[in-house]
Amino acid sequence: MARWQESGALWKRAGVMVRAMTRARSNLPACTQAPILVHPAIQIKSTCQMKGTPPIKSTSQIKGTSQTKSASVWVNRIAKIASGSIAGILLGGCVSATVDEMTFMAPTAGIGDSSVVILGRRHAPDYDTEFEFIECIGDHIRSGDKSITVLHEIEFINMLYPWFEPRTAPMRTQDIDKLLQQPPVADKFAEIKLEYMIWVDGTTIETNSSGSMTCGVGPGGAGCFGFGTWGNTSDYEATIWDFTDQTEVGRISANTTGQSYMPAVVVPIPIIAPVQGTACDSLGEQLLKYLSANH
Repeated sequence: MARWQESGALWKRAGVMVRAMTRARSNLPACTQAPILVHPAIQIKSTCQMKGTPPIKSTSQIKGTSQTKSASVWVNRIAKIASGSIAGILLGGCVSATVDEMTFMAPTAGIGDSSVVILGRRHAPDYDTEFEFIECIGDHIRSGDKSITVLHEIEFINMLYPWFEPRTAPMRTQDIDKLLQQPPVADKFAEIKLEYMIWVDGTTIETNSSGSMTCGVGPGGAGCFGFGTWGNTSDYEATIWDFTDQTEVGRISANTTGQSYMPAVVVPIPIIAPVQGTACDSLGEQLLKYLSANH
């Protein structure tokens, strides 16, 4: 009974770590692989092919021994391996990205002490642009050029409530003049020295899923067996408004797709494609090049 309780506790801990690392994996760049740390009896090799590169073979090899062990001994051994090494058994799926850009009147000398705000469109009936995606783009620009002041979206919306709620937010550059006719709004814009307003519209969706997985618990331990796969697509477009000239000065779009996998032979191994993270990096990098004098 003591051995069964210890094995069950180890498997529970391994499952928690898999779920936590699956969430963290979405922030890794496309086709980036986390270090692989497994038991010496297991060797895993994984490579991925990006758009425009020669084909790369992907192999997976598992070495075993011919010795026969009792089921309880093997389950206990695998449980100990999972609890100590599950942090390393995390591979990265591949993501393909397409970026289109049409910009003009770029600030070649940078924006000085002026500020930029990035806002998500949330007027569509069937989706909202994710707040965390907007924050991701802002973080990318801040880390790339610390001289650029990027206002946080939620703070900006609260600061100018209710003028930037979904039902009242300006939809066209012609609406900027109407905003500036409101003294509180005009004063706040002057205070924060707003130079550019960037609207991001889009979302990430799951396009397909298939496979099955079965998990069970028995007197000798617990485990899973099966295979699952699912695809995701991110489609976003950023529209840049010049607040000084009250005109649109560019559009940048990013479309990324990827396929994630979850094979399971006793221990589920997530192979996650960072689709949304790649879209964030793609848009963020292009916006950084537009706004910064150092890129």
